[in-house]
Amino acid sequence: MSSPEHKQKIWKMIKDIKVGMLVTLDGEMPRARPMHLVQDAYDGTLWFFTRRSAEKVTETEQDHDVCLSFSDQEEGVYVSLSGKANLTDNRELIDRYWNPFIAAWFPEGKDDPDVALLEVKVQMGEHWKAKESKAFQLYEVAKANVKKGTTPDLGENEKFGG
Repeated sequence: MSSPEHKQKIWKMIKDIKVGMLVTLDGEMPRARPMHLVQDAYDGTLWFFTRRSAEKVTETEQDHDVCLSFSDQEEGVYVSLSGKANLTDNRELIDRYWNPFIAAWFPEGKDDPDVALLEVKVQMGEHWKAKESKAFQLYEVAKANVKKGTTPDLGENEKFGG
């Protein structure tokens, strides 16, 4: 859904944030929970460890459409990614992505039959990156409030896919 260069741009924005909010549908209501990235590169797919028995797994089996949002307020970075989620128990991937942080959440270890990976294949998204300091952003907002018919220019915004 995006070029290799654009995928690198997205990865550069989210790789240090690490935790995104995964939004699924719980019946008819959206529900969000934090999920920790486990990969070290991005090719259009995001990977997260989960318990096979987790409610999010049931929710993604009923509706594969999910949204992930990442934000770093200090850096002015905001990313929203939408795609399809699927559960996998691919042992090679579990071995590759297993680490001490993940092990803390799974005391029975990576061979626990409840351990699985949630794969999210990103299909579309949008990102924002502030180009200046907070002071400049406040100036832009104040300027837009004084100068009728204008909006603040806070930086880059780009949609992709879809």
